[in-house]
Amino acid sequence: MSKGHRSQIKRERNEVKDNRARAKLSYARVSVQKACFVLDAIRGKDVKTALGILAYSPRYASRVIEKLLKSAIANAEVKNMDPDKLFIEECYANQAPIMKRIQPRARGTAYRINSRMCHITLVLNER
Repeated sequence: MSKGHRSQIKRERNEVKDNRARAKLSYARVSVQKACFVLDAIRGKDVKTALGILAYSPRYASRVIEKLLKSAIANAEVKNMDPDKLFIEECYANQAPIMKRIQPRARGTAYRINSRMCHITLVLNER
């Protein structure tokens, strides 16, 4: 059992603020596996290097993640962080709902088409 009144417990929990810049994209129309190929390439890199990698990557997910990274950089500037010192501390993709569709096939049968989506999160911090 925790000690103190419920409002005091909530106040103490809310005092612990995360001062890192973050950006999240929900329901991206790319599968988790395809997004993770790009995220693994930029994890731990500084922002300028990551933008260069994303600009020359041929994958569709790299365009989506590039826009998300630029959004995270803008969020960092709002928090008065220096853009030259930023690096990607965390980046991950989680499974989102799957859009299920039907493809008609021969002799009255049907195949299932699963259009997978993901939630992508980027967290930036200063070195």
